[in-house]
This record gives sequence, C-alpha cells and structure tokens, in this order.
Amino acid sequence: MSDARRQVEAVWRIEGARIVASVAKMTGDLGLAEDVAQEALVEALRSWPNEGAPAHPGAWLTAVAKRRVVDAWRRRSALDERYAGIAREWDEAVDAEWEPIDDDMLRLVFTACHPALSRESQVALTLRVVAGLTTEVIARMLLASVPTVQARITRAKKTLAAAGVPFETPDPSEWKARLGAVLGVIYLVFTEGYAATAGDRWVRPDLADEAIRLGRVVSGLLPREPEALALLALMEFQRSRFAARETASGGAVLLADQDRTRWDRGQIARAVDELRRADAVAAARGLGRGPYALQAEIAQCHAVAPSVAETDWGRIVLLYEILGRVAPSPMVELNRAAAVSMAVGPAEALAIVDEVERAGALRWSHVVPSARGELLARLGRVSEARAELLAAAELTANTVQQAVLREKAAGLGA
Repeated sequence: MSDARRQVEAVWRIEGARIVASVAKMTGDLGLAEDVAQEALVEALRSWPNEGAPAHPGAWLTAVAKRRVVDAWRRRSALDERYAGIAREWDEAVDAEWEPIDDDMLRLVFTACHPALSRESQVALTLRVVAGLTTEVIARMLLASVPTVQARITRAKKTLAAAGVPFETPDPSEWKARLGAVLGVIYLVFTEGYAATAGDRWVRPDLADEAIRLGRVVSGLLPREPEALALLALMEFQRSRFAARETASGGAVLLADQDRTRWDRGQIARAVDELRRADAVAAARGLGRGPYALQAEIAQCHAVAPSVAETDWGRIVLLYEILGRVAPSPMVELNRAAAVSMAVGPAEALAIVDEVERAGALRWSHVVPSARGELLARLGRVSEARAELLAAAELTANTVQQAVLREKAAGLGA
C-alpha cells in the first residue's frame, strides 16, 4: 500500500464521519453526502501522490465533496431557485477554513435512527456513516453476512431519500421515540473502539471518545432518561482502562496483567457519579435498572477492585443473571460464564459456554472458541484448549487478537 493511500485512509478514519455530516447538512441528503465524500477520496488518491497532502486534509476533502455537490446541482436541467442560491453561497465558501460543528454528528445519528427505518437498518447505517466502519466489520459485529449488511445500508439510504427525511435534530417530542436506537448505536460505536473487530489496533480511542461525546450530548438533552446517563457511565468506566490495555507497541494487555495505577481514576469517579445520578432518576420515576445501568455496575465492580482476585465476582455473576433476564443475548451468557469461572470454577462455566455454542448464534465469531479454550486450559484439557484457541485465531480479523490467541495456544504447547 502506498504512503498516499495510507494517509488518505488515516484521514478518512478520523474525519470521515464529520465530512459526511458537514456535506449532509448542506444537502439534506445523506446518500448524496456519502457518495460525494467517496468521490473526494478518489480525487485525493489521484492528486496527493503528485502534489503532496494538503496542510488540512479534512478541510480539503470537505471542500472537494461540496464542490461535487455544487457541480451536480448545476448540471440539473431543472435547477430551482433555492438550489441555485445555495450553490452560489457554497461556491464562495468552500475554500474557507474548515470548522467542524459537533452538532452535525448528532444530527447524523438522529437521521440514521429515523423511525422510518428498521432497527437493523438504523444500526447498520449509523455504523457505516458515523463510525466509518466497513461492511465486513459491521457484518462481524452484527453477526450477519456482508451482502445482508450491504442490502440494509442501501435500502436505508433509499428509504430516507424517498421519505424526504430532513438532516436535522428532531423536535424534542420525537427524541424519546428514537432514544433506544440512538443509545444502541452509540454503544456499538464505543464497543468497536474498545475492542476493534478488525485491523491492527487492539483499541480505537478515536471511536470510543466520539461515542462518549455523543453520549454526553444525548444525556444532556434528556437528563430524565436514566439509561442515557447509565450508558455514559458504562462507557466512562470502560474508557478509564485504555492506557493499561495496550503496550507501547500496540500489543494487548489482558485484564489480569494490567497495571491498575494507570487506570484513569478521575474518569472512574466521574462514572460513579453518573451511575449514581442514573439510579436517582430511575428511582424518582419509579423505574428499575435497565440494561445499561446493570452493565455499568458490572464495570464499576471491576473499576473499584484492587485486583482480579479481589473483584466481587459473586456480585458480577448476580448482575449478569439479572441482565440475562432483562436483555438476553449470547454475549451476556458468555460474559456470565467468564464471571462464573472466577466465582465458582471453570467446569460450571464451560457448561454455559457449551450451551451458547449449541444455540449457534455466534458460530461465525471467535468469542466462543476463545472462551472454550480458556476454560479447557484451566481444566487441564490442553490439546482441546489449544485447538479451540487456534480456531478462534482463524475466526478473528483483528491481528492483535490473533496474536494473543496464538501466543496462548503456543504457551500451552510449551
């Protein structure tokens, strides 16, 4: 891969969603915004190797994308007066210094989570245009095939265009109806930042921080929604460990080996306060704890424990059992198995993992063979454990995760 291509891809990872959001604000058309942004990338790949990268590559890509919009509008035979005025206005403005507007990202999330779309389409479209993830990565995250995800994204764009959905933050009366979808996709963006599905990075702080920023904005807009506050607390708890989760060279550091003095205690204290506020709001409204509040307390158990051995594993098992009833999923069961292995023992945990494997929902993911390999190793079933860990390494597209799994398998061999 050429240096120019690497540079273009790096800029797109960092600035892509803001570029699309900025153009979508101008056009009111999300599909067109993404199309012209991709055209700007092609132009960068043509010109940067010869002319060198510009001083402000994000501004350059945004300007090129907006010029493409202006050109498209001018080519229309029936260009109306409104578009003509906007074209003249933006033709003069595209060379101005680029100043990304944070609210544009929130508009992008709310637009992608419009009720006209199915929940599956909302999630796929948001992960594509907000997080800038490839369809292959999204498919792995959603446990779906690549063609299925591509079809969802295409249908979502066509639906938004056909329905004439405006690119704007909806009226406050509409926020609550979209809240579940918005919180869900924000957490998926954070999750990809916490543990990258593919690529050569163990964590992606840029995605995690953007998700936290969006979560903070949403909880500010809806201060009486306990799950918005709880999600923010959950993300803050998990983000606090990032400095200890990677080596200086980008390798993985697992929980048992992390230097807990490197955990961000200020961020943990902030998360504790946010979870306390979420519980107070829920109590005032006569509500029980929701899925994000339960997960936030699990994260808090880890955050306040001096070590893995001193973690309140019994409390974590109980919280996962409640979470499994409130929001059942195969991943909840796998996480419960991990907690059971620490609180009770690996044999009981292996029975839970085997049940998840029989259900088949995670058959394309590395998480089940990875969990089985860990538990089998603790039970002394070394050859089986090694086979499971190597199988897990083949199923993940993240090179750091692959290295961790193969190193564990090799350690068993030794």
